Amino acid sequence: MNTISIGNLLRRPEAGAFLGMIAVVLFFLVFGGINFLKPAGIASWLNVAANIGIIAIPVGLLMIAGELDISIGSMIPAGSMIIAIMSGHYDMPVWLSILAVLGFGVVVGTINGVLVVRTAVPSLIVTLGTLFAVAGMVLGLSVLITGTTSVAIKAPALYKAIFGQFIGGTYQVIILWWILLTAVYVFYVHYSKFGNWIFAMGGDRESARNAGIPTTRLTIILFILSATSASFVGMCQALLFNSAQVSAGMSYIFNVIISVVVGGVVLTGGFGSVVGIVFGTITFAVVNQGIYFTSFDRNWSSLIIGVMLLVAVLMNNTFRTMALSYAPKKK
Repeated sequence: MNTISIGNLLRRPEAGAFLGMIAVVLFFLVFGGINFLKPAGIASWLNVAANIGIIAIPVGLLMIAGELDISIGSMIPAGSMIIAIMSGHYDMPVWLSILAVLGFGVVVGTINGVLVVRTAVPSLIVTLGTLFAVAGMVLGLSVLITGTTSVAIKAPALYKAIFGQFIGGTYQVIILWWILLTAVYVFYVHYSKFGNWIFAMGGDRESARNAGIPTTRLTIILFILSATSASFVGMCQALLFNSAQVSAGMSYIFNVIISVVVGGVVLTGGFGSVVGIVFGTITFAVVNQGIYFTSFDRNWSSLIIGVMLLVAVLMNNTFRTMALSYAPKKK
């Protein structure tokens, strides 16, 4: 029974991601010391993980369904600039700006989804187009309206407390949003028909459609979740740092995709889990920030980060292959 249990655990999409995360944490404990797991050390990578994680889960679900959204790179600064211009430059109510930020995410996500399902153009190309279109629009309108690419905003204390403040002086409040949203995604993806539909789409979209799954509507919903999550993170960053920049966000494209892949999601679709994506996000954040707790030359930081993330991905793939080929011995 023990062998069968281990085999079943290894078959889970998050198994390799969890082991990779543990390996990375142990590495930085050895080379970075216990400071890495002290409150300030934890905050350094947990804050990064939360900002990436809120976007990584919906992007990961899109990848499980066989699609990809890279327009998130421009949706983050779009969310920041919308609330900064509306409430910082024009002094409009913050609640109205929040609605505008989320509404813009819904609009862009809908455009992405409709173009993908109504045309034969791959989602990579569609979202590449919206990536540059939104980035250009944000830059052009920001300069036209404010005359600058950086806009300050000072939100009321209530909105700062909910969306953009440091808890205990070190932990960003967005961590709580990440935990809450993760719980919601875990329920809907792994304990409802919604999740079964996503995996079915990634396995075989035509078969899923023939089985009665609303593939068109579901694809559009997933793109809306992705775009809205990115604009939400941008909004929170503007409220946290009291300013918005049109150039922020592009690095998130690679950071999010790396986190999702390290989390066990297969690029071809049909395989992955929300918990695995969370583990992958933490792994990336730990590697990204852990280098600063070691004595390694910072000039080699990118090389070390790249090698460690590659090892984590290979470990993930190895365990998944072992699990899929594993067969318990018959007594």
